[in-house]
Amino acid sequence: MIVIGLTGGIGSGKSTAAAILREKGAYVIDADRVGHDIYKGGSEGWREVVGAFGEGIVGANGEIDRKKLGEIVFDGPAALERLNAITHPRIRAELSRRLDEQRQADRPIAVVEAALLVEGGWHNLVDEVWVLTVPDETAIERSIARGRSREQVQAILRSQISNEERKRHADAVIDNSGSFADLERRLDELWQALEGRTASATATGNRD
Repeated sequence: MIVIGLTGGIGSGKSTAAAILREKGAYVIDADRVGHDIYKGGSEGWREVVGAFGEGIVGANGEIDRKKLGEIVFDGPAALERLNAITHPRIRAELSRRLDEQRQADRPIAVVEAALLVEGGWHNLVDEVWVLTVPDETAIERSIARGRSREQVQAILRSQISNEERKRHADAVIDNSGSFADLERRLDELWQALEGRTASATATGNRD
């Protein structure tokens, strides 16, 4: 199985790219959703996060209010580091478990969609890193259109590593500042190359 790590900053279009790859046949793991599950109400992760940041982050339904938590952790690096120390090892373990499941199922291609692929150290779980990039102002405009304030987006951008740092880990860089059709074409090119590799590996395995 070939595992692709799909990453990029806020507003870079990771979810859109992941959806395109899913339609092509990839099994997609959304690390953000895995992170949410890590601190579901009553879990060990929930208890640690609430213990670290207080009962004020708990909503009326007993779940952690991500907006309240975000206001705390994106306000300063110390708080974010504290949250990451709790969640990142758990997310890594769950990503590894799910990838092992797909290997057992003989899945040819899997994608880990993760904004924090590099920061979390999860990039060594994948075979290739694909980085989506957009200019900061494009990321801000897209995120505002989805309901965030400019201040919120800027705080998140400051908390994330730069595109240049991501590129240092990249096997493929995808400029997503253009149209949806442009993104589809670039992903199609990369996908066809992947399919060629998986077909070659399968043929070699059959000869063995």
